[in-house]
Amino acid sequence: MSDEEPKGPRRVRYKGTHPKSFKEKYKELQPQNYSEDIAKVIQQGRTPAGMHRSICVTEILEFLQILPGQTGLDATLGYGGHSLEMLKCLAPGGMLYAMDVDPFELPRTQERLLALGYGPESVVFKKMNFSAIDQVALESGPLNFVLADLGVSSMQIDNPERGFSFKIDGPLDLRLNPEKGRSAAALLKIMEPRRMAEVFFENSDEPHYEAITLAIVAKLEKGIAITTTIDLQKTIAEALNFLPENTRQEDIKKSCQRCFQALRIEVNDEFGVLDEFLEKLPYVLAPGGRVAILSFHSGEDRRVKKSFQALSRAGIYSEVAPDPIRPSAEESYTNPRARSAKLRWAIKA
Repeated sequence: MSDEEPKGPRRVRYKGTHPKSFKEKYKELQPQNYSEDIAKVIQQGRTPAGMHRSICVTEILEFLQILPGQTGLDATLGYGGHSLEMLKCLAPGGMLYAMDVDPFELPRTQERLLALGYGPESVVFKKMNFSAIDQVALESGPLNFVLADLGVSSMQIDNPERGFSFKIDGPLDLRLNPEKGRSAAALLKIMEPRRMAEVFFENSDEPHYEAITLAIVAKLEKGIAITTTIDLQKTIAEALNFLPENTRQEDIKKSCQRCFQALRIEVNDEFGVLDEFLEKLPYVLAPGGRVAILSFHSGEDRRVKKSFQALSRAGIYSEVAPDPIRPSAEESYTNPRARSAKLRWAIKA
């Protein structure tokens, strides 16, 4: 009998010299095993597939001023990058509560943090929407700090099965929790044309909302399905064929980005959820408790700004950010997905 240790299973091989699909990107989907390769991707100013690079980490930690033994909340756990840095500050004796509604990414992040030594004695995971912070506070007690990163994670964007990007074909889903609610494809089928136009205009300031709405409605009325990301991308491109040829390709790309964003916001009721979170927020904070919120488009930032200012005038917050904090030029260069981020903060009176 051989004394040699059994070899592990061989990785899946792909045809050609480069992986063609998301599932074949074994190096980037298992970054812990390919640190040098991942470092090269990051140095090129890109985010490896299946990973998420946390934004404004230094700025957030400087403001939150986390101390060992405190109790805090990461209201939008995602890949866990912010949580990991906050856990380091909380030791010894601190407790972090971490919320996420994504049934696929939450257990993966929980496994990563556990492998780094952060178990139930230091972090409690909650599979729920961050609008339910009052439920967490019933267990945690008053919180010393809260962080909410309102951006969609890179893992969700890069996975074509989630339908967040028009760059790769996949089901037109856009749900943060695919186990609940209607997909974007299902929503388009039942949405009144007037409401569809409002969604594109109000949720993302799409300037060509009327033409895009007419094109979508015309296809659906003819029985032509719009069920995939490429179906919608092509429909938007066809609707904007009238644009000047020299700028058409770039303008179509921007309209696709805005329309996908608008549908994602509608599918997940993101504005309603954010408004509920902001309303409950001051009542879960301890006196002197600090909150930091990262937003990525004007609709989110406007809501955060107005809530903080109104509650400051009411004496509920003792201090709020006079202006948003933006990612540094270096961070924006090395991580292009950080460019639109705005960080606002408030301190409970």
